[in-house]
Amino acid sequence: MSTYGKNRLYEIIPGLLVWTTLVLAVFFSFVAPIVVIIFIIVFDLYWFFRIVYFAIFLLMAWHDYQVAMKRDWFADLEKQKDWQRLHHLIFLPTYKESLEIIRGTLQSIADSKYSKEKMIIVLAGEERDHAHFQKNAAVAVQEFSKVFKKIIVTEHPKNLPDEIPGKGSNLNYSAEQVKKVLAEEFSEIKAEDIIVSSFDIDTVVHVSYFACLSFLYSTVPNSTHASYQPVVLFSNNIWTSRAPVRIAAFGTIFWLLSELARPERLWTFSSHSMPWKMLLDVGFWQKDIVSEDSRIFLQAFIKYHGDYRVVPMYLPVSMDTVVGATYWESLKALYKQQRRWAWGVEHFPVMVEAFRADKIMPRNLKIKYFWNHLEGMYTWATAPILIFMLGYLPLWLATGSQSALIQAAPFTLEWIMRLAMAGVFVSALLSLAVLPPRPKTVKATVWIVMILQWLLLPITFTVFGAAPAIDAQTRLMFGKYLGFNVTKKSR
Repeated sequence: MSTYGKNRLYEIIPGLLVWTTLVLAVFFSFVAPIVVIIFIIVFDLYWFFRIVYFAIFLLMAWHDYQVAMKRDWFADLEKQKDWQRLHHLIFLPTYKESLEIIRGTLQSIADSKYSKEKMIIVLAGEERDHAHFQKNAAVAVQEFSKVFKKIIVTEHPKNLPDEIPGKGSNLNYSAEQVKKVLAEEFSEIKAEDIIVSSFDIDTVVHVSYFACLSFLYSTVPNSTHASYQPVVLFSNNIWTSRAPVRIAAFGTIFWLLSELARPERLWTFSSHSMPWKMLLDVGFWQKDIVSEDSRIFLQAFIKYHGDYRVVPMYLPVSMDTVVGATYWESLKALYKQQRRWAWGVEHFPVMVEAFRADKIMPRNLKIKYFWNHLEGMYTWATAPILIFMLGYLPLWLATGSQSALIQAAPFTLEWIMRLAMAGVFVSALLSLAVLPPRPKTVKATVWIVMILQWLLLPITFTVFGAAPAIDAQTRLMFGKYLGFNVTKKSR
């Protein structure tokens, strides 16, 4: 049964905080511009220090990423006792994707430096895409059935009760089917020895991904109480995507990289891995929500009273950026993708209720995760607007004032922004480093665009960052719940 609408007060709070901030910023710009100017200067200073903080952790994560890329993970894995007991269960939910996309993902898994006899593939389609999916599944099974231990094909029925169409409900259904297959055909494999990877269908894994994952699972303490988060690169088709789409993609990449350097606050995102034992304990993915990738972490965190964490994996999985037939269609697809990610605010009322009811979870842990989630959603929606737009409104309205503060404010804000550009400079340099090789069909002059596109940062972070976040939180505030929007895959 969906939790939507059960806790209306808590659903209202995030959006109410955002709109209160924006309305009061405009109101006091007319009534008390000096107060707002002081607030903006303090806020910009706060964000300057946050950018410095972000840049430091980003560079730390980048160093670990470079080290991980050079490490022979399989050699390290072979030194571990009884590592061959581990099996990998890989879920690939798909809806209307082409055979090319499916084949590319399966081939990248097949190319992994790990025994394919230890891998079970779950190709999870939708009845709403029956004919197309069955045709693709038949080809995939024909081409790869002898490569892996087994390929399980499931088809999620449409219109099942108490669920919404989407990745979460598909994963829930397919996991129930896989549970039966494991019990019937592979009962000798212990649940603790199965590692699950939930991948978007366009995910291309690093050749050492499963060796690294197996090594971490074999060596970290209490490994069944941890999820494993790789570096997510939206780079498969980045050379041919639109400039705003690339900026948003790099922003997401670097945000996740900096989060990997701070695992104490890390949630799972997009393609990642987790214990099968945990999934059995929580009853698989929730089938009536949109943000299943992060909700599955919250489900485990609540189930184990806070004794659950995310272990960083500094190896990449690469996926597609959003695409559209035209420039405008690409921008619309980007907005919808960002709004779907911002819909992670749906976790807020669930956290409040679960944390209030849990008498075992440490209070400081509740406060930390609660604050990180609420503050993250709030600043996502408000910071770009306060910095790039509303920050200048009180200055315009106070034109002609002889106040020393007002006279000095433009100069102060300008220097704060210049210093903050250091973080943008770091991101721009790293963006060139994470690019895949340039396709021969793409002109060399696109390199210039890759650099100049960062001038679009204020627009991109406002229109495709703050706006979809405000949209999502406003929808939740008014009970206009968001459905799952499938990102189109095309290369």
